[in-house]
Amino acid sequence: MRPRALDELPSWSALRTHADELRGRTLRALWDEEGPRRAAALALDARGMRLDLTKQRITPRTLALLVAAAREAGLPQRVAAMFDGEEVNVSERRPALHVALRAPRGTRIAVRGRNVVPDVHEVLGRMAAFAGAVRSGAHVGASGRPLRNVVNIGIGGSHLGPEMATIALAAYAKEGLRSRFVSNVDGSDLWAATRDLDPAETLVVVVSKTFSTLETMENARAARAWLVDALGEDAVASNAVAVSTDERRVRDFGIDPQRMFGFWDWVGGRYSVGSAVGLSLMIAIGPERFGELLAGMREIDEHLREAPLERCLPVLLGLVSVWNRSLLGHPTVAVLPYCAELARLPAYLQQLEMESNGKRVMLDGAPVRWPTAPVLWGEPGTNGQHSFHQLLHQGTEVVPAELIGFSEPLHPIGRHHDLLLANMLAQAQALAFGRGAEELRTAGVPEDQVAHRACPGDRPSTTLLVDGPLTPHALGRLIALWEHRVLVEGVMWGIDSFDQWGVELGKELAGGLADELTATEPPELTHDAATNELVRRLRRARGRAV
Repeated sequence: MRPRALDELPSWSALRTHADELRGRTLRALWDEEGPRRAAALALDARGMRLDLTKQRITPRTLALLVAAAREAGLPQRVAAMFDGEEVNVSERRPALHVALRAPRGTRIAVRGRNVVPDVHEVLGRMAAFAGAVRSGAHVGASGRPLRNVVNIGIGGSHLGPEMATIALAAYAKEGLRSRFVSNVDGSDLWAATRDLDPAETLVVVVSKTFSTLETMENARAARAWLVDALGEDAVASNAVAVSTDERRVRDFGIDPQRMFGFWDWVGGRYSVGSAVGLSLMIAIGPERFGELLAGMREIDEHLREAPLERCLPVLLGLVSVWNRSLLGHPTVAVLPYCAELARLPAYLQQLEMESNGKRVMLDGAPVRWPTAPVLWGEPGTNGQHSFHQLLHQGTEVVPAELIGFSEPLHPIGRHHDLLLANMLAQAQALAFGRGAEELRTAGVPEDQVAHRACPGDRPSTTLLVDGPLTPHALGRLIALWEHRVLVEGVMWGIDSFDQWGVELGKELAGGLADELTATEPPELTHDAATNELVRRLRRARGRAV
């Protein structure tokens, strides 16, 4: 079925006219006109979170038009299709069923006629048994000593999700258990992760669906050699496990298939942290806490299915993102978690957003006629305030910001948390309202400094305040919130949020270039002249004939 393009929706023309009207009105003016009504109309409390959209360049009419456009684009039908196991990943002819990873027992979600929920819980059960054995010391390494270190080897979705969540939930991890993550094919990454570890006390978790990903397997082979050199060949069976779907390759590597934890082609890598891909996370925080993470995800799944569009958190987040990108033309967005534990959240969301929706064609292959995914980036507050917030406040590019905070601290220390949240609230105010020349003059600022110190304001931001501290359940809600926000954006843009063909070309080219760089005899080079010369230069630097 041909997707309905944005510019074919009845509400689209009204949205474009409305956007033109709002461009000429400042956020301060909108607040002056609407006052307390604005706070009531553009903030929403749901599922233990407060979503504050009052400092976005929108009005209640904006949201009404966006929700109408979402209905016209078939958002409710697309959500239902995803939950029903339909092939919403159109180009690969697959479902996208990350929601099945956290479905409760007894739920039926069918893929090609097979209920996959029992399969999910069978794998979760095996994961829990193994994680429990490692944590208790019942599963030991080849030397007979307990495993106190876990080195996760993967890349992309096999790395970013588990790493982000393990860092975020470090307060809930088993004391004395160290978790390390290796992704880069740069040997320094593996060296840094293992240089102070004892192989006898280390479990290597190799995460690769096909067990053939170049970077992952190069690192896995080096880690295997590190284990074998120290402990002998038998160490692979005791000190390594696989998260994969390719039993033959796992066995050839030396890992017993009984130590292989599978997942499915209907789980995209960037959506997979709740699957066996999260094994290293489960070992760190334990099966019970991992279950709480899944419960938080499930809560937002239910919210997406049950809440009216105009009262649904991921829907509103996604629609405002489309408004900022496709109607107001903002090319980038900064995600600013005011929570030190969420240091890797921007990187995780970067993949989720940009790999999912960085697309230039629609579901039917026709070119899109509007901007799609923004460039997503960010760092935790307050560090970012002393780094790049200068650009946010006074730069020539308007960058919408998304601030995330928790009402309670994980580690209460003095006034720290109050100061942290005060800074978050202050940034939203400063971005929106700025500080003008007359205000500065009234405050006695010397005239020759006024132009330099003035902040124009009118920079949109969203604030998401989560009740309580950061817990596994709260992190699960955040993850699912963004997963479904990405779906909403993709439906509006008419694109496939679940494929990622753009990453394949570089992989293919790299394979051929690697052969040319390492060949014994000088290879015949057929690249562009600049690449050919770089290959020769690199071969000379490595002592190889050119």
